[in-house]
Amino acid sequence: MPTRILPAVGDADAVRSVTTLLSQLPDAEPVAPVVDSTQLVDTLARLAAESVDELPEVVIVHERIGPVPALELIREVALRFPAVGVILVTSDASPGLFQAAMDYGARGLVALPLSYEELASRVQAVAQWSTGVRRHLGSAGDVFTGVGGTVVTVSGAKGGVGTTLTAIQLALAAQASGRSTALVDLDLQTGDVASYLDVQFRRSIVDLAAITDISPRVLADAVFRHDSGLALLLAPAEGERGEDVTDRSARQIVSALRSRYEVVVIDCGAQIGGAGAAAVEMADRALLVTTPDVVAVRGAKRAVRMWDRLQIRKAEETTVVVNRHSRGTEIQPPLIQKITGTAVAATAVPANFKELQSVVDAGRVHELENKSAVKQALWGLAAELGLVKVPEGAQKTGRFRGGDRGSVSLRRRREG
Repeated sequence: MPTRILPAVGDADAVRSVTTLLSQLPDAEPVAPVVDSTQLVDTLARLAAESVDELPEVVIVHERIGPVPALELIREVALRFPAVGVILVTSDASPGLFQAAMDYGARGLVALPLSYEELASRVQAVAQWSTGVRRHLGSAGDVFTGVGGTVVTVSGAKGGVGTTLTAIQLALAAQASGRSTALVDLDLQTGDVASYLDVQFRRSIVDLAAITDISPRVLADAVFRHDSGLALLLAPAEGERGEDVTDRSARQIVSALRSRYEVVVIDCGAQIGGAGAAAVEMADRALLVTTPDVVAVRGAKRAVRMWDRLQIRKAEETTVVVNRHSRGTEIQPPLIQKITGTAVAATAVPANFKELQSVVDAGRVHELENKSAVKQALWGLAAELGLVKVPEGAQKTGRFRGGDRGSVSLRRRREG
């Protein structure tokens, strides 16, 4: 059986060099190369969605791949697609880099300039390892082999626009629909998820920051299991400790969560540091919450432009959520879309703080009544984003509305 090899090389000259050598290897079946980290992960996810057997046995990552650094990319591939063997191609073949590559999940390292003998030997060894792993995965149900969960980041145009409430309700909606869901508080200095859910905790996201290999057991020790079923990874009680969570550790933590949960909702707050930027870059959906007023909309525009300048996220890949919306405001969603250049969620969240005040003050926002217009809108937004598991036949009948009342009543009718 031929060995399928997927090169991830951004440099045009390097692409030609790698593909020429790969085509000469015996029993090799080179796949069309991908040019950046996003394309690589998307390609592997698409193949894994069909079957683990569709994945290439070997992925070759060039040291100058981007925008995600090569070692970080190797870690993400190793976590999400454990049946794929990764080889790093680099001009630095020092023992230090070799050890780092192994720690990040690579199965081999090949030095530049490439030689046929070294590349052939390494590809053969990694392909044999990959084949063995796939045989093992065939009977190991506890090993994750899927495409990974959906990661959604929720950021604020400025403070006080409802970012945390939005993140919590999206996570609750996903969990209530039957999807395993993690809620992460990445507002490292001023995070309030614990206060909103009345949680007393000892461990936080900082406890994972210094760990190079986050195993399922280590992750479970850091996560707080809430009464609602949500898995909570909380911001540190001491805000200054948030500096320990770097962009590198944030990537590792998000990848570990994605491999264990169907939905991961991340509250990034209104101030995006290195960790938050890494999360937004990795997210499948990046939400930016704003209110329909001049100051907040300016803040949203400023954030979108900054993300674009830093190559974190393009405007068209960002979705703005309008909170505290009313028909009487001068600034309506179509105008916000025009100003920011982003997509705007079809579901706008109404302004009705009265129904929120008692549960917010009590730290029990998970007990917000089903009849709440705010809850219905946010759970409808979760459905719009594809975070909830829609009951079979609900879309055809038109009876699913994103809230839990609709899904429960539908189940009763079906069971009756």
